[in-house]
This record gives sequence, structure tokens and C-alpha cells, in this order.
Amino acid sequence: MPDLSLHSFPVAQRTVFFVSDGTGITAETFGHSLLSQFELRFKQIRMPFIDTVEKAHDAVMEINEACRKDGNRPIVFSTLVKSELSQIIRQADGLHMDLIQTFVEPLEQELGVKSTHTIGRSHNIADSEDYKNRIEAINFSLAHDDGQSHQNLEAADVILVGVSRSGKTPTSLYLAMQYGIKAANYPLIPEDFERGKLPSGLLPFRRKIFGLSIAPDRLAEVRNERRPGSKYAAIENCRYEVNEAEKMMRREGIRWLSSTTKSIEEIAAMILQEIRLNSRIS
Repeated sequence: MPDLSLHSFPVAQRTVFFVSDGTGITAETFGHSLLSQFELRFKQIRMPFIDTVEKAHDAVMEINEACRKDGNRPIVFSTLVKSELSQIIRQADGLHMDLIQTFVEPLEQELGVKSTHTIGRSHNIADSEDYKNRIEAINFSLAHDDGQSHQNLEAADVILVGVSRSGKTPTSLYLAMQYGIKAANYPLIPEDFERGKLPSGLLPFRRKIFGLSIAPDRLAEVRNERRPGSKYAAIENCRYEVNEAEKMMRREGIRWLSSTTKSIEEIAAMILQEIRLNSRIS
């Protein structure tokens, strides 16, 4: 998800609500895609499982209260399936962005078929093959996080390598959760640079390896949040590790990219394109 609260952005007295009869993830994802186009800060509130009239009225009260406090209308992204609930939410004093009315109703007209209007249908997939594949991929990625295991690497779809805190773990989990991709990840450490070789357990799977790098100053910033003032986080050490990791990836012919200015979604899309996994998941 894009970071919509960067300190460099000017303050905006606007609250954004993501209202849904399910988890709210769809509304939030869509809303983030739009809001990321504006260099403003927003207070964001997810309102999941608004699936009764009573909950809808409570949501209206909260939206109206935000309007009163902010002095500006809140922005409301909604994925409510039931028109009865959607109509209640529309009574709130806000700018309403209704994904169902905007997209589903025109599709009904174009296709000549009524939608099911089933609450939470997009997440009701517990028995589907796709769901089982994603659960299996998540378990695989967790078991192979940060070089924990060399076992069963032949089952990996991709193996991410890079220095510590370059974005390997979140990318692995995102690939697993969104696409059912079995992703292992391994840190490149000073011992690897001294040997001038990849970890021995990865050598048989070189064709599956993809590298992540990161700008040294950003790496130092991230590491300082975890271990402030340590050698691990020192800018000189970060420069050394990044330089050595990129040299190794070039020498080994490993495809890689910098995660510095990219979202996880962008990183995952580029990895999928590079290793040509798109046909497997399309």
C-alpha cells in the first residue's frame, strides 16, 4: 500500500472512510490507488462488516462527527452490496465513492445479467483451489523466511535475495497471499561477500533467484528504526553491504531491482514479469 501520511506532505483536514460489508480491503485498496495521486495527508478509518441497518446508522453518525470536527466533508469509499445499506450511508455528509453503483450496475446493463448482490462474495472462497494454493504458498513463505530452511527449495517459484531489510519478507508474503506464489527469501550477509559466492544451498536453484537492493541511506534509516546507533545501521556499513550485494548479483547474473521508491505491489509485478510467472497465475 502506498504511504499516504508522509511527513513531507502538507496537512489536510480530511478524513477518509472505507466502508464495507466485508473486510474493507477492496474499498481500501481502491481508495489508496486514488488518494496516492494527491500529495496530501489523510486520516484513514476502515469500517468493515457494516452488514445491518443499525451498523449503517452508526457509521453515518461517525462520518458526520468527522465532518463536524474537520470542517470539511469526509471522503467515503464504499463497497456495500445491499442497496438498503448503501442508501443509509449516502445520507452521511461526505463525498461518496460507491464502487458497486459505479461499476457493478453498468456491468449488469452491459451483460444483461443481474449480479448476485451477495455480501462478501469476493472473499467466500475457502473451498476454492485458488484459496488452498494461497494458504500453501503462505505456509511455504513463512517456513523459508530469512533463510530459515534449505529444505524443499525445488518447490519454490522464486527465491528472493538481498541485504537485510531490503524488502524481501513483505514481498514474499505479498506474492504468496495475492498470487499463491511460493517465495523463499535469503539474506546476503558479510560472510557471503567475503567468500564472493552465494549461499551454497541456493546454487542449485540459481534460475529461480531474484534480487532486491535498496539505497544505502534508506537502508540506514530503516535499520536505525530497529537497532538505533548500531554498526548494523551505520551508513558506512549499509553502503558496503549494498555495494557488495549488487556486485555479487551482477557477477552471478541475477536479475534484481531497487526497492527504494517502489511499493510492494510494484515490486511484485516486476518480479512476476521478470520470471515469467504471469502465465501460471492468469
